[in-house]
Amino acid sequence: MSVEGLRRDSVWWGWGRTDDRPSLGEAAREMLSAELGRIEGAPRVDLEEVRLPEPRPLPASVVQASGGEGGISTDPEDRLRHAAGKSYPDLVRMRTGTPTDAPDAILAPRDGYAVAGVLAACAREQVAVVPFGGGTSVVGGVEPLRGRFDRLASLDLGAMRAVSVDERAQTATLGPGLRGPEAEAELNRRGLTLGHFPQSFPYATIGGFAATRSAGQASTGYGRFDELVTSVTMQTPEGPISTLETPHTAAGPALRELIVGSEGTLGVITDVTVRVKPLPESRRYEGWFAESFEQGIEIARALAQSGVAPDVFRLSDRDETRVSLAMSGLEGLKRSALEAYLSLRGRREGCMMILGWEGDPESVARRRELTAAGLRSGGAVPLGTTPGKAWEHGRYEGPYMRDVLMDAGVMVETLETSHTYSRIDELYTAVRAALHSAMADRGAEGIVMCHVSHIYRDGA
Repeated sequence: MSVEGLRRDSVWWGWGRTDDRPSLGEAAREMLSAELGRIEGAPRVDLEEVRLPEPRPLPASVVQASGGEGGISTDPEDRLRHAAGKSYPDLVRMRTGTPTDAPDAILAPRDGYAVAGVLAACAREQVAVVPFGGGTSVVGGVEPLRGRFDRLASLDLGAMRAVSVDERAQTATLGPGLRGPEAEAELNRRGLTLGHFPQSFPYATIGGFAATRSAGQASTGYGRFDELVTSVTMQTPEGPISTLETPHTAAGPALRELIVGSEGTLGVITDVTVRVKPLPESRRYEGWFAESFEQGIEIARALAQSGVAPDVFRLSDRDETRVSLAMSGLEGLKRSALEAYLSLRGRREGCMMILGWEGDPESVARRRELTAAGLRSGGAVPLGTTPGKAWEHGRYEGPYMRDVLMDAGVMVETLETSHTYSRIDELYTAVRAALHSAMADRGAEGIVMCHVSHIYRDGA
């Protein structure tokens, strides 16, 4: 039986769709072989080979609260798709057909009232509940952990995609099951944008953005998702919690701050009201080259503290710059011309920077000139718009490329952190040393790459 809201439009063993996936070019393969040794494919099992534990039937009251048989699925593929997120360990388990566990059933309530009923019924019947949005968590957020409970349900919010826009206040109330592109499409029709574009944007949901305090690629200009939220509603086993729609208040502490970032541990977010902005008329992304990672950090600090930071800022260290150029497909005369240009400017071993500005054409031009003056003062050299356009075209390809590298037998994993400008160099050195040491202890070859993607007045 088909259940409204449950999606099967992406591969179950990795990221995204099977069509239009990137591939490793010859230069990339040569670079990886030189750095890591021989690389060879790692096969994936077929769906029919995956063995899940038999589902335990949920109590009738839970099924009824979710809307009856039309609101529940025990289909093996649906259970598998809700058995893990998208971290490297998750994908290894999925590719080898050995998920640690799976939900007994997937519930798909259609609105907040149904969510409240499901949570109340599950609390009475001692059924564990795991909220599920886009399933893109890389920190175990959708892991089917039963704890002391015998039965577990995955609460999929994909059917909850309502949109309500207050164009005068420039706010929008969005359903938690809306994926990033779905929310943007609805807002764009009204000439508005949320401006929140994390790398998981194509598949992550509004509820997930709120539950994880998501940071997008344009957060330097638009703000992190928690800064965009004006009010939020969360259903809990004890009843609903709704914050005031008042945009600003001197009262505290702020209950909103407890809900946003709660990672699904306190309840289920069922409505999120956010600030939106007019859809930008103009976007400009371009590349610059810094002399070193340390100099790039200093440029970032100066831009942020002088109030001329761009909307998009990304600084790669030398290793990430080197690997990115190798994997970009830039070959022949174009590669030689770039290397010659950088060599003449004394930046052959420097660090790539991607910067972007969005808004009306006059504002973009004015802000870009102010930022460019700061970049030149910091010793960065311009590369033009070609690297920026390449970044824009491939800004969501990272998870796809991870799949491609895993197919080649290369492990890829990421971690995120932040620090003050005064201690970023200390953090950078310590983390790199720890990762290299861990790989050496295991006899593994690897590349440690770092980048800065969000800059603020006090740190990055």
